Amino acid sequence: RRATCPSSRCESRSMSLVRALLTAGRSALAERGGVAAIRPFSRALAQPVRITFVDKDGSEVPVDAPVGKSLLEVAHENDIELEGACDGSLACSTCHLILDEVSFKKLKAPEDEELDMLDLAFDLRKTSRLGCQVKVSPELAGMRCQLPAGTNDMQQQ
Repeated sequence: RRATCPSSRCESRSMSLVRALLTAGRSALAERGGVAAIRPFSRALAQPVRITFVDKDGSEVPVDAPVGKSLLEVAHENDIELEGACDGSLACSTCHLILDEVSFKKLKAPEDEELDMLDLAFDLRKTSRLGCQVKVSPELAGMRCQLPAGTNDMQQQ
């Protein structure tokens, strides 16, 4: 036989249980980094970010870059002449870009593998990065990416 419960008492217990679960969920989310923990799921809804590529001759090409794509992918999708001989596999330096200082400081430090490839880049600067290693994020809105005057393609030598 099933136990019965006066309806107001059961509803009260149910609401208490729901509140407890919501509180536990918030605590678990906070322990995992808060809203940042769900950010990867919201990227699909993110608005494109305006980035300007500055060509070798100084001409500027503003583009709307999808969040999560690499600068190399964005350049190729917008017919920017950024080589990327290794197709983004971090085996060359032909997607070398010179970033504006403000945007450069917003990025996490490059990994050792990227630094090794940058050592081979033509016209290396203190704000140089490989386009295949920089992912577009909302924080990079307004970024300016200068293409260097030339490239060193060690795969061709």
